[in-house]
Amino acid sequence: MANRVLPQLERGAIVLEDYARGRRGAIRIGMECHPCQDWLMRVVDPFLAQWPEVDLDVTTAFQFGGLQALLNHEIDILVTPDPIDRPGLEYHPVFDYELLLAVATDHPLAEKEGLVPEDLSGETLVTYPVPRERLDIYTRFLVPSGVWPRRHRTVETTDLMLRLVASGRAVSATPDWLVRSVDQVRGLRIGRGIRKSIHLGIRKGKRPDYIEGLLSLAQKIKI
Repeated sequence: MANRVLPQLERGAIVLEDYARGRRGAIRIGMECHPCQDWLMRVVDPFLAQWPEVDLDVTTAFQFGGLQALLNHEIDILVTPDPIDRPGLEYHPVFDYELLLAVATDHPLAEKEGLVPEDLSGETLVTYPVPRERLDIYTRFLVPSGVWPRRHRTVETTDLMLRLVASGRAVSATPDWLVRSVDQVRGLRIGRGIRKSIHLGIRKGKRPDYIEGLLSLAQKIKI
């Protein structure tokens, strides 16, 4: 109960302080999509210009995960590729993408057609620091076949991940728009294809106009 109530009391104090200082309010955005930060910045720039009296914060640090943070009023909007239905929440799709296996252009797999799980058994797979049960490359490709990569390592940043791939030191399951941004990397279809959508999760009910404004902007700006 305390975990549910205390964040709401803290949120109420922040809102009162905002009004006391003449601000309209604040939006806290939680990120469960590490590579989506570049896209989010394209949304943030016009939002800040249109709503100068609204504060905005972005976080990836959740005590109990992004979904719980949204339910507990720790954040106002959750950017996630894996929407989970819960009473009181709704999700707005903003753009679609395909998850590809990123490899160096001179990697032995680079010219392969029809990638199968066994192709990764001798590879180093690099991912963001996310539990394996939330990684599609495992849940939708490797685990059903009982296949594991030779090594699995994690990194915090997209730039380092793609540099490791480009150098031939690792492979990575990467959104198609990121693969297209690096000349030394090629994207391979994973099995029959892993297609995803980015969603914005938000609590149901009446919302301030500036939150509606951000949702509207987000649905117009694509990768």
